[in-house]
Amino acid sequence: MVHPTPTDRLPRLTSKAEYSTFRDKARKSWADLWEGDKTVVSVGVGSSSIAKGALDILAACKTHEADSTVVREVSGNGAFWMEPWIEVKRPSEPPVVYGPVAVDDVSAVLTGARNDLAIGVRAEQDFNGIPSLSDDPFFSNQLQIITRNAGVIEPDSIEDAIARGAYDGYFKALFELTEDQVIEEVTAANVRGRGGGGFPAGIKWASGRKAKARPKFVVCNSHEGEPNVYKDRHLHECDPHRILEGILIACVACGAERGYNYIGGEYPLAIRRFRKAVADAERLGLIGQDILGTGHNVAFRVRTGGGAYICGEASALMYSIMGVKGQPRTKPPRSVEEGIWRRPTVANNTETLACIPDVVVNGGKWFAEIGTKESTGTKLMTVQGPMKRHGVIEVPMGVTLRHVLFDIFGGMREGHEFKGVQTGGVSAGPLTDQHLDLPVDFDSLSDVGGMLGSGGWVIFDQHVCVVDFARYLTAFNRYESCAKCVPCRLGNPALVEILDRIRFGRGTLDDLTLIKRTSNHVIELSLCGLGQVAPVPLLGMMEHYEEEFRRHIVDGVCPTGACPIHAREPVLAAD
Repeated sequence: MVHPTPTDRLPRLTSKAEYSTFRDKARKSWADLWEGDKTVVSVGVGSSSIAKGALDILAACKTHEADSTVVREVSGNGAFWMEPWIEVKRPSEPPVVYGPVAVDDVSAVLTGARNDLAIGVRAEQDFNGIPSLSDDPFFSNQLQIITRNAGVIEPDSIEDAIARGAYDGYFKALFELTEDQVIEEVTAANVRGRGGGGFPAGIKWASGRKAKARPKFVVCNSHEGEPNVYKDRHLHECDPHRILEGILIACVACGAERGYNYIGGEYPLAIRRFRKAVADAERLGLIGQDILGTGHNVAFRVRTGGGAYICGEASALMYSIMGVKGQPRTKPPRSVEEGIWRRPTVANNTETLACIPDVVVNGGKWFAEIGTKESTGTKLMTVQGPMKRHGVIEVPMGVTLRHVLFDIFGGMREGHEFKGVQTGGVSAGPLTDQHLDLPVDFDSLSDVGGMLGSGGWVIFDQHVCVVDFARYLTAFNRYESCAKCVPCRLGNPALVEILDRIRFGRGTLDDLTLIKRTSNHVIELSLCGLGQVAPVPLLGMMEHYEEEFRRHIVDGVCPTGACPIHAREPVLAAD
C-alpha cells in the first residue's frame, strides 16, 4: 500500500487462508513500491525530530507529492543526531538519507542538488560518491533485530508491518506450535527482562501457564519514568505492531484472555501510534473472538499512566491499571499467582516482549547464540550528556561500554572530558574510565556497583559536580517515592537534607558517615525496589569521588562551581 489504509476499510479475516492471502498482497505492494518507477520520499517523524521541525519538513515534502512521487511518514531511525532527516529513493537507485535538513533545503534535496547533506546510502556499496550507511560507525556497529523497521515502515500502516514480517511469529504460535512449545522456545532463548530486573521470561510464562485461576492477564510494562531512558518510546513510535505481536503471543502461550499495555502518559505520539496498531489488528481479526478460526479469544486494552515513576514497579503498575493508587505490595503472592484483580498476571517489559516474535520465528537456539551465555540477544541503549551523537542503538549483549560510548556514539564533544557514566537510570552507581572495558550485560557491571538496568547511560564531564548530581538523583527518588513505607518516605528526604548541608558549606565529615548509615537503613528496610536502590547512586558517587565530597566539606568550595558555595575561597590549613 502507498499510504496506510484507514482502519474501517481493512477487511475482517476469519481464517488461516484469508490471512495468508492478505499477507501476500501486502508483500507484493511493498515490493512494488520500492521496485517501481516512482520516487519514494520518507520523512522521519518521532518525538525527537518533531521538536526539531520534522512536521514542517513533512509538510514541505508533501507539496512536491505527485503521480511520480510518494511521500511517506516513517518513524525516527534511532540516529537522533542527524534529525530532521529525509530518505529519497529514486527509480533504479538505492535510498539516500539526508540530514539534518531545513525546510529551505527540501526542494534541493528532492532534486538531488544537495548531496552535501547526504549522510549515506541505504545499500551495501557507495553510490555516486555517497558512502554506505553500513560504513558509518553508528550503524555498522549495531545488530538491528527488533529495531530493523525503524525509519523504514510507516508505523500507522499494518500492511507495511506485515510485509516486513509482523505477525509471522503470532501466525506460527496459532497454527504451528502448541502453547508449551512456544514457552519452550522462549525458555531456550533465555530472554531476560529488559526493564532492568533481568528475570527470565520463559520461567515467568511457564508459571503463568500453570496457574489455575481464571481469567488470566498479560501486561506489557511500557512505563518509562527514568530521566535518561527512551528506548520503549522509540519502539512504540517506530514499530508498534512488533510490541503488540509479542503481547498477543504471550497471551496465547500463557492462556490469557486479555492483554494490556501500560504506556507512560508523557508519550502522546507513542500512544497514538500504538492505539492505531491495536485498532487495525482488531479490525483484521487478529484480536477478539475465535482469532482466525483457531478458537483463541484475546481482548486488548491500552492504559496510560500519569507520570508516577513508581508505576514502573510491576505490582504498583497493576494497581494503576485497576484504577487505584499505584503503590507496591509485599510478595508473595507473586503476580503470576495474584496480579490484576487477584488473578494470574504475566508482566514483561516492552523490549522483552518485542524480542518474542523473532524468537518464535527463528527458534530459541538462534536467539541464545547472540550475546553472551547468560545475557543472550541484543539490548537497546540510550545516552545523554555531552556526546558527539545521541540516539537509540541496538547492540549484542556483552559489548564493552567503551565501544558503546566512544565508537558508536562518537565519544565526548570538543571541550568536554569524560568524568563518569551514571548507570542503571537512578538505581545504580556511576562508573569511571577504569570500568569502560567491562562487558555490558546483566551481571558484569553489578560487580563494580553499576547496573545495566534499562540500558540508559548518563555521561557527565569535568563541569559536573558529583555532590550536586548525587543530590539530583536522590531528590528524584524522594519525589517519586509512593510514601507507603517509612524508610523510603523519610530516609530519602533526610539524605537530600544532608547533601544540601554539604552543598551550602555547612557539612561536616560526620555527615559522610551519617549518609552511609541512613542509606543502609533505606536499602535494607524499604518495601519495594525503588527504596531498596534509591541511595545506591549516592553511595557510588561517594565511593568513586570521595575527594570531591571532602573538598566541599573541608575546603568549603565546589571545584566545578555548580554548588552554592562555589564562590567561596578555599579554607587554608593553619601553618
